[in-house]
Amino acid sequence: MRLLPFVQLAWRAIPLGIAAALLSDPAAAQTSVKLSLDARLDGPTALFLLPQDRGYYRSEGLELSIDEGATFLDPITRIASGACQFGFADINALIRYRDQNPAAPVKAVYMVFNKPPFAIVGRKSRGISGPKSLEDKRLGASPAGATYDQWPIFAKLNEIDAGKVTVEKIGIPVRTPMLAAGEIDASLGFSYRLYVDLNDRGVPAEDVVMLSMANYGLKLYGNAIMVNSKFAADHPDAVEGFLRAFTRGLKDTIRNPLATIDSLLKRDGQFKKDVELERLRMAIRDNVVTAEVRANGLGGIDAERLTQAFAQIALTQAFKAKPKLEDIFDPAFLPAAAERKLN
Repeated sequence: MRLLPFVQLAWRAIPLGIAAALLSDPAAAQTSVKLSLDARLDGPTALFLLPQDRGYYRSEGLELSIDEGATFLDPITRIASGACQFGFADINALIRYRDQNPAAPVKAVYMVFNKPPFAIVGRKSRGISGPKSLEDKRLGASPAGATYDQWPIFAKLNEIDAGKVTVEKIGIPVRTPMLAAGEIDASLGFSYRLYVDLNDRGVPAEDVVMLSMANYGLKLYGNAIMVNSKFAADHPDAVEGFLRAFTRGLKDTIRNPLATIDSLLKRDGQFKKDVELERLRMAIRDNVVTAEVRANGLGGIDAERLTQAFAQIALTQAFKAKPKLEDIFDPAFLPAAAERKLN
C-alpha cells in the first residue's frame, strides 16, 4: 500500500499491533449492497435477517441493507435498474420478465424455495374439497401476488373449467378477512401466509382446505435469490460471499427457527411471535427442506425440472423466444457442495 507523505507520518505513530489490525479488519473495506424483498418482512423473509445480525455478511466484506417490496415484481425491476444488487423473488416471474426484457441484467443464483408456496386455500364449509370443487365458486386473487400468474396453469393441469370460476381481484390485505368472513370461498396466495393467517383469525383447522399447487402437477420452483448480472461480473467475490453468508444463516435457521424470529422482532415488536414462528416453520418444512434439497443440497436446481417449468408456463403464455437455462439461473456463484449439504 503506497501512502502519501503526510499519511506516512501519521501511520508511523500508530503502534504496530493496531496498524496490523486496521489492515486486516474486514469492516475497513466493506462493500455496500442492497437486497429487495417481494413483500413486507415476515417469518420466512426473516431468513435474511439472522445472518445480518450474526455478522455473516460483514465477515464476507459486505454491508447489507434490506428493502421491503409491495409486489412480486419489485425485486426484479429494482435489480434490473441497478437500484438493488440482490433480490428475493419468484423465479417464474423472472422467466416471464426476461421474455419481455431479454437484455435485463437479472439472473437467479440461489434457489431458496425448492417447492413453491403457491396455493389455493379454501373453506370446507364453503364446499371446497379439491381442484374441481373450485368450479362455480368465488376465488379471491391479488394481481400483486406471484400466485395469481400460476392460476391458469393450475386450472389447465387439473382440467378445471376456468370459465366456471369467478376470480375476484382483491388486495392482499383483505383476502384473509374476506375468506374468514365467508365473502369468498377460496383464495390464491402463499400457503404459509393464508393458512397461518386464517388460523390466527380463529378459523378451525378442520374447516381449512389447502391445495398446494405443487401437489397437483405444478413443476415450478419458487423464490430465489437474484443478482444484477453487471454487478456479478464486476464483483464475483461479493456475490459468492453473499451466498456463503446466507447459507450459513439458512442452516442456522433450519436448526433453530426461533432465533430468526427474534431477529424479526428486534426490528418490529408488533409481530406476533407464535404466528411468525409457525409461518417460518411451515416454509422450512414445505418449501425449503424438500427431498430434492436433502439429496442435492441447498441452493441449486435440477435442469430437467426447470425445463419442465418452462414448458408448463408455455401452456398459458406464448413466449417470444424459448427460455434458456443459462439466461435464468447461474450456478457459478453457489457455495461448494459440501457447504450446501444439510447435516
